[in-house]
Amino acid sequence: MKNLINIISELSNMMAQMEERAKDKYNTTGLTQTQMHYLEEIGRLGNPNMTELATAMKLSKPTVTVAIDKLIDRECVYKVHSDQDRRTTHLHLTEKGLQLNKTHDFAHKSIAERFSKKLDKQELEKLIELINKTIR
Repeated sequence: MKNLINIISELSNMMAQMEERAKDKYNTTGLTQTQMHYLEEIGRLGNPNMTELATAMKLSKPTVTVAIDKLIDRECVYKVHSDQDRRTTHLHLTEKGLQLNKTHDFAHKSIAERFSKKLDKQELEKLIELINKTIR
């Protein structure tokens, strides 16, 4: 178990380093990792409403509302009223938000490339299978 904990710690450090490199590349200083995660989820979900975002992130709606308000203040996100239900708003990434989202994409791609370079095709497929088994 201790070996697994050490591996997870090293992996976490590697991911943090890749995120920092991406931040430098895209000049995204000033946003927290949590805020970056919100942007990533909004992009992944494709303009969700607040409830959908809260559900996907497994957070309460008030917690998400506070975070989104900060991202709106930073001009990363904006709200659009739904055509079907005017009480509902959908979250959209601004140009700045889209650019910041590229940071995560760059970091994730860098990590995937590192694994791809070190593992052969069968090892990589097995790694993907094992990781999927533990997270799903």
